[in-house]
Amino acid sequence: MRRQIIVMFCSLFLIAPACAWNESAAPQQTTPPNRGALFKAQQGAHTLYLFGTIHVGAADFYPLEPRMMAALQQASALALEVDPLGDQSAILKAVRRHGMYQNGRGPASAELAPAFRPRLERLLRKYAIAEEAVAMMKPWMVASVLTVSEFAVQGYDANLAVDAWLSQQARARKLRIVELESVAGQMALFDGMSMAEQALFLQEGIAALEDDEQAVQARDIGAAWRTADAAAFDELARKAADDATFSGRFVQNVLLDGRNPALADGIAALLARERVSVAAIGVLHLVGANSVPELLRRKGIALERVY
Repeated sequence: MRRQIIVMFCSLFLIAPACAWNESAAPQQTTPPNRGALFKAQQGAHTLYLFGTIHVGAADFYPLEPRMMAALQQASALALEVDPLGDQSAILKAVRRHGMYQNGRGPASAELAPAFRPRLERLLRKYAIAEEAVAMMKPWMVASVLTVSEFAVQGYDANLAVDAWLSQQARARKLRIVELESVAGQMALFDGMSMAEQALFLQEGIAALEDDEQAVQARDIGAAWRTADAAAFDELARKAADDATFSGRFVQNVLLDGRNPALADGIAALLARERVSVAAIGVLHLVGANSVPELLRRKGIALERVY
């Protein structure tokens, strides 16, 4: 499950080009159900709604339920990990710097143990990815492409990611968009792995995706977000904490625990600054012992879980 978990909280906007959401394509729902997770933070007269996203999507995710739509209507600012509809040149620059080979090295398959090379080729064929399309990608980025591709098989599209939809809603409402992180900063975390570690990261991803259970887990993750299943999110957080593989430790220590304090600081600053605001980050940042909500509570901020 670690491969699918990564997509839930690492934006991976390199996969999803900026696009305008077509509202007419979304099915109309009488009363949209709860999605993801929602917290309400208060400090004095200031209120912030903290929403848990998933970085892929489906047309029937939207619109969000009435409380989230009302929060967007009242807010003066929206905070995202990064804005997928923001500076595309900065995104491309980050991709080139952190996701692509710069020195003639590559392809990623050359970094793998020989037994994994044909296994990677089989997965590329399964997902209809041309080998030349990933030839210049570093191993961590190839792993991310494979993960997003598995979600696509399950009916989830990176182009319909919740973050992108929220960004468009903010633009339509003329809300200020605050980036809590940067694409370059996110990708640098992956690129901070040595090449041997990146190869291991990709090898573990290949092994996980070859397991038929991964398709079930991708569906389970999508279903948990689709139905705001708090118990399922808690179980995902427990599994992430218990995963002793290299990938699992990287996810927990670097991508979750390592990022949560700065995310919490940025959200606390937004709450102090704006009378009503919304912050939307990957849903797994909102669960677990060192989650963003727990860090906010330690700062003395009153926080309640809405769903």
